[in-house]
Amino acid sequence: MHASMLRLSSLCSCRKKEMKNNEICLLLGATGVGKTLLVKRLQKLNLQRTGALGDPPSTLPTVGTNLTDLTLKKKKVTVRELGGCMGPIWPSYFEDCSSVIFMVDSVNIAQVSSSCIQLLTVLSAELLHPVSVLILFNKRDMPCTMSLVEMKSLFRMDEIIASAPQPVTLLEVSAHSGQGLQEVLNWLESNAIK
Repeated sequence: MHASMLRLSSLCSCRKKEMKNNEICLLLGATGVGKTLLVKRLQKLNLQRTGALGDPPSTLPTVGTNLTDLTLKKKKVTVRELGGCMGPIWPSYFEDCSSVIFMVDSVNIAQVSSSCIQLLTVLSAELLHPVSVLILFNKRDMPCTMSLVEMKSLFRMDEIIASAPQPVTLLEVSAHSGQGLQEVLNWLESNAIK
């Protein structure tokens, strides 16, 4: 029993050292916005670099955290997806991150106000002032999606970006169809080489 505990402790400390050498990107957003699907699709796109992504894999809501390593051209980036239900403890993960992706569901109008509050909380966190933030409006492939203009208006995005201490980028994506995912990888790559 003691030997297995030592091996487990050694594995954990090795993973911590490995993560300190990587860039860590936090993937945040409310429950059900598509974070898990995004990570799976980015991983597949990153591995094959070109071609069709195929049918989207099945996913389950994240309870806790998922770690996914992406080997980009210049550096390895670990994407740490935090479940939407973990919102109250997201700040405990802010210290070691080098970038943030915040994901919003462009179809779920009932979730807009809570997503806006979460976003403002993330942008105002002092530990995140020096990191770049990518805001993804997901589910662009759905029939009743709000346009980028509508989403920017609902979020008052121009004012948020103007007052944010960090650089903020906006993208429309569909984790389901793959639309915009290459731009997400490009953004991760450009932030990894800074």
